Parts: sequence; structure tokens; C-alpha cells
Amino acid sequence: MKKRVVVTGMGVAAPNAHGLVDFEKALREGKSGIRFIPELQRLNFGCQIAGVPENFDAIRKSYFDHEKLLSINDNIGYASVSGVDAWRDAGFEITQGDDDTVDWDTGVIAGSGIGGMDTIAQTVVPMINEGKVRRMGSRIVEQVMNSGTSGRIGGLIGAGNQVTSNSSACSTGNEAIIEALWRIRIGLAKRMVAGGSEGASPYIWGGFDSMRVICRKFNDNPAAGSRPMSASACGFVPGSGGAMLVLEELETARARGARIYAEIIGGHVNSGGQRRGGSMTAPNPEGVKKCINAAVADAGINSSLIDAINGHLTATFADPSEVKNWAAALSRTPDNFPYINSTKSLVGHCLGAAGAIECVATVLQLYKGFLHPSLNSEDVHPEIAEYAARIPQKCIEFPQLRFIAKAGFGFGDVNSCLIFKKWEE
Repeated sequence: MKKRVVVTGMGVAAPNAHGLVDFEKALREGKSGIRFIPELQRLNFGCQIAGVPENFDAIRKSYFDHEKLLSINDNIGYASVSGVDAWRDAGFEITQGDDDTVDWDTGVIAGSGIGGMDTIAQTVVPMINEGKVRRMGSRIVEQVMNSGTSGRIGGLIGAGNQVTSNSSACSTGNEAIIEALWRIRIGLAKRMVAGGSEGASPYIWGGFDSMRVICRKFNDNPAAGSRPMSASACGFVPGSGGAMLVLEELETARARGARIYAEIIGGHVNSGGQRRGGSMTAPNPEGVKKCINAAVADAGINSSLIDAINGHLTATFADPSEVKNWAAALSRTPDNFPYINSTKSLVGHCLGAAGAIECVATVLQLYKGFLHPSLNSEDVHPEIAEYAARIPQKCIEFPQLRFIAKAGFGFGDVNSCLIFKKWEE
């Protein structure tokens, strides 16, 4: 019999807020974290706006001493601050450096899409090219290796279970949470810290700008740039940040009297195989629908019970197809379609951090009984105009909210879907 898994802690460093209290307020108010970035203008980017957590340098300095800060770049910083916040939010303490206790029941899965590209571009490449290898210092490797995020969090909390990092493009954060869910379910861990992060760097965003898949038309009005499900959508707005969730076996959470935010009752990961319309950059619709259906089946509920969807919804050509895939997979019509919103309308597309930040938004909405507005979607795309009434234009108080589906679809034709349930004794 599979073990039940609940969320007992969360931490978030998002473009529109740091911390759960301010993040919830930003979600309710529809506050955008997308701003004009002068450096992108200087570098001649077509897109000169992005979602970047504010005042983060000061924030991380308030968490870590000088020694630790030497090996914490933005990507690892977003992950580490969020990990510390989530751990403390779950009711645990960060032990001091002289504590040699290992928590063999706790693990970490913390992923990123592109990772320490800023450190590679700004430090590794120029110093090696200048023949200054010996002057790079001993902290470079841990900043550029993909597992630098999970390794740092694991050390902070003394995690002795699996400590690893995943990477699957825009699906990364969701997949980390699903892998953690599965690990706890089968009894290999009692709790896991899981999520994703992504640094803020033109070296991360440049490839997308060259592909012309990111927004170029709203440099003078940043908050209007991210337009999921809109007829005037013109590409995603790049974002950055991090979020971590503490997933815990229900029995363990109950035994220690933990506050429970929500239960994760279903999850699935698959790929469309880059066939039947799928490619490196586009999803196979059949794969998307199979992933949603499998997550609902894993949850053991009827698809008619889904009250809301926090979609992938990036503000690209794929949005109308995504809505239609949800309708087909859930066997829902415009008349009984769940509410659907896009957290990316508020923070941009945070790449490897997207799923994790959006899962925190999903759980907060479920826990507090509301749905945040999907910004800039007043002019709903004509292909999905019949679903317009199900797209919140302002915050909706929804105390009867019980089931939310959260999905992520990424480059490589990879898919992930989670089903969250309101916690009820």
C-alpha cells in the first residue's frame, strides 16, 4: 500500500515577492514581478524585460556567512534561501556547523534548467582564456555543477537520504516534486525537500532571444509583457528565482504535529517522443493528454472533480493547444471546464524554477481558498474564446476549492502533471 504524502513546508524567492506571506499577497493582488532590465538593452536583446527577484543580494547575505557566500551564485542562492525557508516553515531548525547529526530519513531533489551559466560565462571562460586557471579559486566547481543546488541544501539541513539534482527544461521543478513523491510513497524516505531554481542572467536568456520566442513588444510596459492565453501574446518573458517544498509521509507529519498545507495525491511524467507534432520545442498533444490522464488515474479520482488548473501556459502559440488538451484529457466542455490560470502572467517563465514556484502558488491557493488572476488575458485568444469565463481576470475567493491540477511541458517534448488535494482530516 502506497504511503500518503503531504506538503508541510514551503519557501519561495519569486520575481514578485520573497517569502510565503508576501508571495500570497502578490498573487491575490495580481502583482507583476516583471521589470525593464537595462543590461538587456545594453546587450542589444530584442526582449529587454524579465522577472528577477528584487534585492536578492541583501536577502542572501542575511541568510549566509561570508564563507558560504563565496560559493553561492544566483542559481544556488535562490535554491538555498528557498530551501532554508521551506525547512523552517515545516518546523525544523538549521543546525550549526559543529552539529554532526545526519538525518538519514530526509533527502533533497533540487533541479535547474540551465544552472550556473552566469558563473561559466563571467568567470570560468574569461579566466581560462586569459591563462588564469589557478586564480579561479576552489569554489568554482560547486557553482557550475548541476548538483550544486541540491548539494548546498543537503549540507544545510544534514540530509542523509538521496541528495540529487534533476534537469528537464521547463518541467524540472514539477519533476523534482514528483520524484520526491514517489520516493516517499515507496518508503525510501520519510521526507524530501524538492523544487527548482534558475539564475538571472543574459547568458541563460540569450539563446531564447535568438530563437525569437521571448517577448519583444512590451519593453516600454513590462507588466503587460507576459500574456498567457491572450490573442496579443508575443512570446514568453524570461524569469528567474527558486522555490522548495517539504514533502512528508503523512504518518510522520501527524506524529510530530506538523501543519499540513495540502496532500499530493497524483503525479506523472512522460514524453511525447518528438513524434506526431511533437519536436524539441513543441509538445506532442497525445503525450500531453496521456500525462494528464495518468496523473488523474494515479490520484484515484474522477476528472470531473478537478476544480482548477494551474497551467504551463507560457504566452506562446502553444497556449490554445494546451487549453484544448486539458479539455480533451479531462473530458470537460466550456460549460463545465475548471478555472484555469497562469502564474507566469505574474512572474514570467522561470525555466527550471517555473514548476516549483508555480507549485507553491498552487498550494497557497488551495490552502487559502482563492484563485489568483491571470494577468493580461482580457483579449482571450480566439481559438479558446469559449473558455474565457473560466480564466480569472481578478482574484476569486474560492473556499470550496478541493482539487487543483498543475502541469509543466518542456523543451524535448517532456511532460509532467501533479494533482493536489486540499488537506482534510
